[in-house]
Amino acid sequence: MTEKLKCTPLYHIHKKLGARLVEFGGWEMPVQYSSIIDEHLTVRSNVGIFDVSHMGEIEIRGAKSLSLIQKLITNDAAKLVDGQALYTPMCTETGGIVDDLLVYRFAADRYLLVVNASNLEKGLEWIHAHGEMGAEIENRSAEIALVALQGRNAPECLQTLTDVDLAALDSYRFETGEVAGIPTTISRTGYTGEIGFELYVEAKHSADLWNAVYEEVTAIGGRPVGLGARDTLRLESRLCLYGSDIDKTTTPLEAGLRWTVAFDKGNFIGRDALVRQNSEGIRRRLAGFQMLDRSIARAHHAVYREDQRVGEVTSGAPAPSLNCNIGLAYLPIEMSKINAKIEIEIRGRRHPAKVVRTPFYQPPI
Repeated sequence: MTEKLKCTPLYHIHKKLGARLVEFGGWEMPVQYSSIIDEHLTVRSNVGIFDVSHMGEIEIRGAKSLSLIQKLITNDAAKLVDGQALYTPMCTETGGIVDDLLVYRFAADRYLLVVNASNLEKGLEWIHAHGEMGAEIENRSAEIALVALQGRNAPECLQTLTDVDLAALDSYRFETGEVAGIPTTISRTGYTGEIGFELYVEAKHSADLWNAVYEEVTAIGGRPVGLGARDTLRLESRLCLYGSDIDKTTTPLEAGLRWTVAFDKGNFIGRDALVRQNSEGIRRRLAGFQMLDRSIARAHHAVYREDQRVGEVTSGAPAPSLNCNIGLAYLPIEMSKINAKIEIEIRGRRHPAKVVRTPFYQPPI
């Protein structure tokens, strides 16, 4: 029997808005409402609203909560203060990535870990397997909904609904207040490369929150955005997607996430392997490329250099902001230099591409 897909608390709203729904990580989610290109460009030029309530939320509390988190992640959560978040991988003993996640510090003995939807059960098992006395682990995913507001007009749009001073909320900072009279944790984070916010709210209030924010978004020409544009937006900004660009077979150093590995913080799972790899040097890296014709590279397409297969595309798509087609692939170090020529095999034919600097897109200042 096919397992029934899960739905977010906002599923009925997406149906009403006429979204095209698809399976994603065991969830039935909106992939688009109008068109992926229109939604993408609206976020880049104005503002978009996303339902990302499929993400998992794991709370860790108690005197040993920081100790447990420090053991689990490669980044340094000891540097956090209340109201601050960080991005980090969580690795195996061999340095492979179990998941990439956000860690929020609410208090010295209370943290929230936001994990990928497809990794929730696996992540919970991993955390429990390495748990310790004095650290209580609770899966709060069913209680919490998550609405994202992304784009250059996001602050102006959201400020009409809250007394929280959004101008004072720096990147990776958060504050708990009210949005449209609803208790909400407002986080200055996102997955698009644009300024934006992620709004954590009790699931039972999520429809009211969505409706209030949606009204403000559409009033200034914004629109709801599905997973299709979310993917092209994050790819243009070179934000890794777990299961495509990173997984247990890739390390943070290979993925260009060296900045998330705090070698000097003390021991953590995978440290020895990463120290060794850092010392010896990586043999491959996740490189960005641009197609030199009109073809579109997709995940799993083979990458060639002078008739030698040298890698495989991890992510590929049109880049609506750049009017070209782009992708990511792990390439041998010697073949990953900027402007290096490669070929992507698509339907049995090889198409020219070149390695380019990433992120592919950076918002104007």
